[in-house]
Amino acid sequence: MQKNEVMNDFKKLCEIPHCSCETEQMREFLADFARCQGFSVSVDEAGNIHAVKGEPKICLQSHYDMVCVGAAPHLELIEEDGILRAKNSTLGADDGIGVAMMMGAMREFANLECLFTNDEEVGLVGANAFKGKILSPNLLNLDSEEDDRVTLGCAGGINVSAKIGAQTVKKSGKIYEIGVTGLSGGHSGNEIHKNIPNATKLLAKFLAEEGCELISLDFGERSNSIPANAVCKALCAHELKQRGLAWVKSLGEGEADVLVNSGKILALINSFAQGVRSYDTQLGMVNESINLSTVKQKEGVIEFDFFGRAMKREGLENLGFETATLASVLGFEVKVTDRSANWAPHVSDFAHLVLEELQKQKPQAKFAAVHAGLECGVLVAKQPELQACSIGPNIHSPHSVNEHCEIASVEMMAEVVRN
Repeated sequence: MQKNEVMNDFKKLCEIPHCSCETEQMREFLADFARCQGFSVSVDEAGNIHAVKGEPKICLQSHYDMVCVGAAPHLELIEEDGILRAKNSTLGADDGIGVAMMMGAMREFANLECLFTNDEEVGLVGANAFKGKILSPNLLNLDSEEDDRVTLGCAGGINVSAKIGAQTVKKSGKIYEIGVTGLSGGHSGNEIHKNIPNATKLLAKFLAEEGCELISLDFGERSNSIPANAVCKALCAHELKQRGLAWVKSLGEGEADVLVNSGKILALINSFAQGVRSYDTQLGMVNESINLSTVKQKEGVIEFDFFGRAMKREGLENLGFETATLASVLGFEVKVTDRSANWAPHVSDFAHLVLEELQKQKPQAKFAAVHAGLECGVLVAKQPELQACSIGPNIHSPHSVNEHCEIASVEMMAEVVRN
């Protein structure tokens, strides 16, 4: 991989729309690229691209979908002071940089296996659906976001869905559009310890304190993001004014269809404990956390989506039980589903080799685990014989409009992958 090659490839990828669940153009591009490099290519029903050339001893793996927030997928790249970002949108460095590094390796090496997985950002869909067999004994995932560590383990995840009826009753009063918008948001795993404000929580507190009743709502963006925006229409008996981060727009006075379960909806949001639930003091990292991701109005119901993460199975079960109990008491119909398996840390010979190579560039590099889902956990569960680990360059604030990557870190990590 030549200097700047990875960044040039990444910039080309940014021109191709590839939001999660809308990845067709990127899939065609990558499959054609692999064939042009002489790889045998198979694409499964889930959209995973499995490419093999020669007799590989290593499989490189990245996902090719991106979280689209703000102006994405229409990316206007801004490069300054060694940083690459996108104007008013996510950048897609998670995991487009990994994809670009794989493209460089495919040009260069005659014996290589590559697995491009689809729709990682909406529940590790591609990895979970992958029915093929990784032929190489070693799996190197390129979806990590700190360049001084080799990741050997990750948190598992669950989704808790809570639904309640969206029946309405006519009431009269002052009608408002109210919102908390434009917050930073962030990754609900890697950044959950930063106490990033949850727009949904802030808005619900304002509504409850002011005695408002909901007419309609749209809270949060995606399952794996801390909400940056929450907007609703509401009825109130008295005049409202902007307070704190909540803005208010008067829509006049009159009759409106108010949600019968408005009180229960606000009660669930306001009584839910957002964020970190426990720390692992030995590892110095988050052990259990849960994010109130979205509250949406659709097809006659109001649906909550909570995303819990834990380093152990027991922690996931506790998060699911506690959240389901709280919602059930308030009259919600609850369903808890597994999202991804935890990946128990294991230091293999391959991991040692990767760490040794990384330490040539970063002497302080170390083994670590991450409080987020990695596809390694899913793929290793399917093939326990695999020796797997994950590395990647410094990527900051993924899943938010503040996402950016360090160009020097990308070039350094590309050299590690190459060697």
